[in-house]
Amino acid sequence: MNRPAVLAVTLPGATELRLETEAEVRRRGWPVVGAPAAADLLVVCGVPAPEDAEWLDRIERSMPEPAVRVVVGESGQVAHALGTARGDLADRAATPHGADAAADSAHHRAMADQTPSPRHGHAGHEPGSHQDEPHPSGSQEHGDDHEHGHGDHEGHEDRHGHGAHHDGSPPEASDGQGHDDHGTGDDHGGNMDHQGHGGHMDHMGHDMHAMGEVAGLPMADRADDRDELRLDRLHVPIGPALSDWPTGLILRLTLQGDVVQDVEVDHLSVAHGPRPPFWDEPWLRAAHGEEVARGGAARRRCAAHLDSAGRLLAVVGWDDVAARCRRLRDELLSGAPRERVGGDLRRTVRRVGRSGSLRWSIAGLGELPADRARAAGVTGPALAADGDAYDRLLRWLSETERGLQGLDDTRPLAPDDRTGPRGRLDGPQPPSRALLDVLPDLLTGAEFACARIIVASLDPDLDELALAPVPGVVHA
Repeated sequence: MNRPAVLAVTLPGATELRLETEAEVRRRGWPVVGAPAAADLLVVCGVPAPEDAEWLDRIERSMPEPAVRVVVGESGQVAHALGTARGDLADRAATPHGADAAADSAHHRAMADQTPSPRHGHAGHEPGSHQDEPHPSGSQEHGDDHEHGHGDHEGHEDRHGHGAHHDGSPPEASDGQGHDDHGTGDDHGGNMDHQGHGGHMDHMGHDMHAMGEVAGLPMADRADDRDELRLDRLHVPIGPALSDWPTGLILRLTLQGDVVQDVEVDHLSVAHGPRPPFWDEPWLRAAHGEEVARGGAARRRCAAHLDSAGRLLAVVGWDDVAARCRRLRDELLSGAPRERVGGDLRRTVRRVGRSGSLRWSIAGLGELPADRARAAGVTGPALAADGDAYDRLLRWLSETERGLQGLDDTRPLAPDDRTGPRGRLDGPQPPSRALLDVLPDLLTGAEFACARIIVASLDPDLDELALAPVPGVVHA
């Protein structure tokens, strides 16, 4: 068990622990998976509350034996916790029962890797050209350094896909209730073509009908959909244990066919902690009278945007570019100089911006014009983007490029600078509250397979829901 497959779950208030864990797992070269059925090691970032015990237990029970759960509760203890967990896995695998279980687990994972997944993409597009096929190497971590125009290839290494990872609805555990995987074989996703989602969604629908219930919830009666057809309404909760998913978020969707008809937004409890939300910390400290350098705040903003961009890129299957964003994020947080980060960031932004395949795979999803965003109280990049998921991605990256210019600014934050990475912190409500409020409208009428992309393109930070009022402002 030299390289255990890791499934990481982050609890509200544990963003800093998540970042430490991601960096340490990457340093060790351990694979990260998005489903319990493919995991050896469940890493829980943050100390679970009593009400979290049941769904975490269910996730662990749905992992193949031998399996280990480890809780990372304090900063600075990640390396020790992971090392201990790997030792525990090795000990369990060494027993006769554990060895048999480990062999079975490896066999099932190998079979899953070889199982072809249905091709799917954004409905209404024609098949892509040869340039839209995956790069033969399967990775472009350094492929764009030569600038020969192959930047579109990675967009079709679609582990999560256009919602392709059937994890968009998680029978396996992603609703936070730990429901079992129903064997769709989609853990590794398929490549995006442009034929729509029909085959994949039909297959999923048949599985759901055969089960008679979805994620433990009974199926409802039939009702007219938007085309006046009589289709079953399925009630599907998703989150909070999905990979690349806003921490603590739960969406309860009502589906007819593959179309979202209704959305209820819920979340795990978010309690006031000893520290403010990680991404907003510089501005909140300054608001309470501490002297905070503008360069430190700029560094935190750039890292937050790269974190959000990495999440969205991972959801659409650009795993290598997502990994690059996260590496740059970690370098910024560790104090790397602008010169060390700038060149790699420029190449990454250029690679994203020149990819036609990425653009048409997410363009048009989650349209949020500026006037509508403003009316809903949205501020920050989601307001400034004045558009769809693709526009929001480009906004994060462009703000990051501009922000690098201020990394060395030692002047204190201006007294009236209260704008964090997701928007105004001195408004009538926390920025992410407004992002959550617009989610139902953005998701209603969208294809189910697109829901994860829309959510990732807003990337609300639920830690902000516990924000204490900023001095001089009374939050609603």
